[in-house]
Amino acid sequence: MNYFPISLNIRSRTCIVIGGGKVAARKVKSLLDCQGKVTVISPELDAALLPFFQKSAIRWVRRGFRQGDLAGAFLVIAATDDVTVQEAVYHEAEAANLLVNVADVPKWCNFILPATVRRGDLTISVSTAGKSPALAKQLRKDLEKEYSDDYDLLLQVLGKLRPIVLDMGMPHEKNKIIFENLLHKDMIDWLRRQDWQKLSDHIRTTLGKDIPLEDLVGHPAEQ
Repeated sequence: MNYFPISLNIRSRTCIVIGGGKVAARKVKSLLDCQGKVTVISPELDAALLPFFQKSAIRWVRRGFRQGDLAGAFLVIAATDDVTVQEAVYHEAEAANLLVNVADVPKWCNFILPATVRRGDLTISVSTAGKSPALAKQLRKDLEKEYSDDYDLLLQVLGKLRPIVLDMGMPHEKNKIIFENLLHKDMIDWLRRQDWQKLSDHIRTTLGKDIPLEDLVGHPAEQ
């Protein structure tokens, strides 16, 4: 099956997780990392979930799943060992046209969760369409080695340059060329080495004007 790749904004949206074990804990953490409004429905909570409940980061419905529990949800994840419950969650979610993922049961998912590497606002995801989570996990580990935290700084610098370029009032096609030229192949190395002179020279050459580096890297950069 070909899945449509998409990044969802779940900030403040209701996300319901059925189950309170270790798998559910991983799902809940991912949802909270993206500012989802999480409700967990489960008779018990894994030790990893208790701190979230104690800090009121999640709502806990301390019982098993019941029909009607998904009302008002935007996204649903079923992470239980009970096949009957999993199927019931899937059917209720499908009937209500909700986004639903049933852990380890691809046929009861209308979306799947890729293996993901995060570096600040940079997100790199790998999906095998549910055919081999082990391969996706291995590829994620490879990506973690290749893309260090320096890429977060690179993204922040490029993100701060973007409005500066747009404010120059150039046509769209010209802006596209400028953005491509700004992303120099050695830029990540300059940031790693804190070679501010080369970074500054490159930006000046590309934009035709000086940009204070402290505005881009968050601290005074020695020239």
